[in-house]
Amino acid sequence: MTSTRTAARETAASGARILLGKPVAAAITEDVREGVAAFVERYGYVPMLAVMTVGPTAAAERYTETLRKQSAAVGLAFERVALDPDTDEATLRATIVELNHRPQIAGVLVQMPLPDHLPQTIVGETLDPYKDVDGITPANAGNLSLGLPGLFPSTPLGGIALLNHYLIPIVGKHAVVVGRSNVVGRPLAQLLLREDATVTIAHSRTGDLADLTRRADILAVAVGRVGFITAEMVKPGAVVVDFGTTFTPDGLRGDVAPEVAAVASAFTPVPGGTGPVTNAILLRNTLRAARETMAVRRHLHMPGQTNAD
Repeated sequence: MTSTRTAARETAASGARILLGKPVAAAITEDVREGVAAFVERYGYVPMLAVMTVGPTAAAERYTETLRKQSAAVGLAFERVALDPDTDEATLRATIVELNHRPQIAGVLVQMPLPDHLPQTIVGETLDPYKDVDGITPANAGNLSLGLPGLFPSTPLGGIALLNHYLIPIVGKHAVVVGRSNVVGRPLAQLLLREDATVTIAHSRTGDLADLTRRADILAVAVGRVGFITAEMVKPGAVVVDFGTTFTPDGLRGDVAPEVAAVASAFTPVPGGTGPVTNAILLRNTLRAARETMAVRRHLHMPGQTNAD
């Protein structure tokens, strides 16, 4: 298999732009760091991100530790909530409700998927939309669909931030999103519509998928299949955004084959593309959630941890 390093060389050799996520994430992270400092000065407490795992896996452990370090780097407090893999539905709901009611916690992220014995809808049904920093509750999904403000999924938001950072035109472009999950494909399509793209949603069962993807000016892929999109499926000069994250014996691989770099005008590598931006957006969503919670408290004259008003 072609290694990530080889893929990067192919991209450079082809003349395609490599859309690295690290500089995008660094800019967002710096804004969050300044925003957290201003929040603490104004309100007198440090907002917290709580990350919950139910039956943690090695991947979940790595991700939790990454978020712990990144939260500390921007000045956010952090709490790990680890539940046993055999946790029942009532316990999970009660734990989420308890996090909903703790004033210092600005954002709650429950790592998915849940164990098979638990309904996957529990989190969206129970989590306070004001603390839903990955945009999975029906309230936030509805706001996104209706063009209203809200907290939206960090991965597709990161994709839009990456395109904007590199000044990739979106207005009037035909964007094809391959993938229909509630956390990437569907919200990404809605976000692209907000940017005035013309959007088509496709998936692994779309008939003659290659004919459709070859029409895309912007091709975004999130299907979870290594190398699913090949060079023959890409329009020459298209911008390709790869949200795939599959761990293989050769390392982290994306949904787009490395050879696509020879056809595309711009290409996100895996690893190093959309991934770093996702985490930065999650931190930004946590700060935004903290600010909006305080705005609601002031409006309703609710008691809160503030020494500024």
